[in-house]
Amino acid sequence: MSDIEPTEDLSQILRHRREKLEEVVKRGMQPFAYNYSATSSTIAAIEGFEAAEAGGTLDEEGYSEPVQIGGRLVGWRDMGRSVFAHVEDGQGRIQLYFRNSVVGESSFEALSVLDVSDWIGAEGRMFRTRTGEVTIQVEGWILLTKSLRPLPFGKVETDAQTGERTVYGGFQDQEARYRQRYADLAVHPDVREVFRTRAKVITELRRFLDAEGFLEVETPVLQPLYGGASARPFVTHHHSLDQRMYLRIADELYLKRLVVGGFERVYEIAKDFRNEGLSRVHNPEFTMLEWYQAFSDYEDQMDLVERMLVHVLDSVVGERVIRYGDDEIPVTMPFRRIGLVSALSEAIGEDVHEMSLEDLMGKAQELGISDLEGSGRGKLIDKLFGELVEPGLIEPTFVIDHPKELSPLAKVHRDDDRLTERFEMYIGGSEIFNGFSELNDPIDQRDRFEAQAALRDQGDEEAQQIDDDYIRALEYGMPPTGGVGMGVDRLVMMLTGQTSIRDVILFPILRSEE
Repeated sequence: MSDIEPTEDLSQILRHRREKLEEVVKRGMQPFAYNYSATSSTIAAIEGFEAAEAGGTLDEEGYSEPVQIGGRLVGWRDMGRSVFAHVEDGQGRIQLYFRNSVVGESSFEALSVLDVSDWIGAEGRMFRTRTGEVTIQVEGWILLTKSLRPLPFGKVETDAQTGERTVYGGFQDQEARYRQRYADLAVHPDVREVFRTRAKVITELRRFLDAEGFLEVETPVLQPLYGGASARPFVTHHHSLDQRMYLRIADELYLKRLVVGGFERVYEIAKDFRNEGLSRVHNPEFTMLEWYQAFSDYEDQMDLVERMLVHVLDSVVGERVIRYGDDEIPVTMPFRRIGLVSALSEAIGEDVHEMSLEDLMGKAQELGISDLEGSGRGKLIDKLFGELVEPGLIEPTFVIDHPKELSPLAKVHRDDDRLTERFEMYIGGSEIFNGFSELNDPIDQRDRFEAQAALRDQGDEEAQQIDDDYIRALEYGMPPTGGVGMGVDRLVMMLTGQTSIRDVILFPILRSEE
């Protein structure tokens, strides 16, 4: 239930709560407690009662040993000389039963200072009501935090047969939920579950790579040069050094420096930042996992990706199926593989290798693709592929062998010098993994950087810079290396059935509140 009625004015509710705060102080109660020692969570208390009930260890009247729990008030029914309430903690919820003759006249009368959304502690013995609900008969309670603003709970109806809860009204405005994520989490247990799953996914990614002998490292977020991807950076200034700095767009070049230095298997789970538009799969601040393995190539890394994804599904989901939107996607090894150029050529109806820059631009304009100014051949191929092929890549699919213009950090394909040894792995129409046989020829790398610099001069703000220090590192010698970058947010989207990246980032980037 909610203590907010649609006809009530919020300012009146806030004023009423301030008055209750004053009443709390007058009664000599602490409105904002320092600590509280709960002996059990709500779920553990219920499970403990049910175990005692099954084991026949309840007392003659059907009561358990006392428990002490803390939680937020989320429901309230005043019956006159008794009150039923529900409290919720981070695990679940439980019903409380306040009775005048049990808690005492003074303590019962003090219940008048409470509101839905307050945090309280309660202790007492547990029993099962006539309707079958496990309940704590409160023998003592304490106010832990007085809520001065009511949470936007909806009206809840619970099916007596199944126990299923249906919420009507409440906190429905999606942008407001992103902006006030604390309130969204407080009133929507299912949202909390998404972020618990996110934490499990990251744990299992770490567990998998650790077991494969990789070392987790940390590389700079604030960089004098940005690189490792094609993107526009965020720019800042270091006042003491009087130097322009950038938030990293990828951690690739620093991780490969570590391979040069003798760390043969390294990974980092990192926050990266790209100064680009917002979409259902793009947020300017996002989480990447990148790893690099000496003495391997992109074929080895595709095998590693397959095994990693299966491990995460087995550990987190419990089955090798991804349910995303209307799709139920089986995950079976080996994953399908298609060539980028061949797939795009089939979609366009002519050989992409034979198309001129003008032909590619004309096709992109014909399809209404935006943001084409300054685009070179590689970027146009990428945009056309995204428009014509990506949406159909539902089952796990490796898109392999990208054009050289698209991949300035990948080795030239050993069988076709127009291509590179690169893959992107897609699920549900979104790219999740991106891997290379890493370019370790410093002369070729400088040529590629210079080609990128020419694109920058032509207006491509996302083209990469020349990183002389990285080239110097390659000159010392980097062994044959395979590397992969993975979008953690997008993988979590897939595994939790969320269609927007904002639903898997606790505090996504939003426009300023008006």
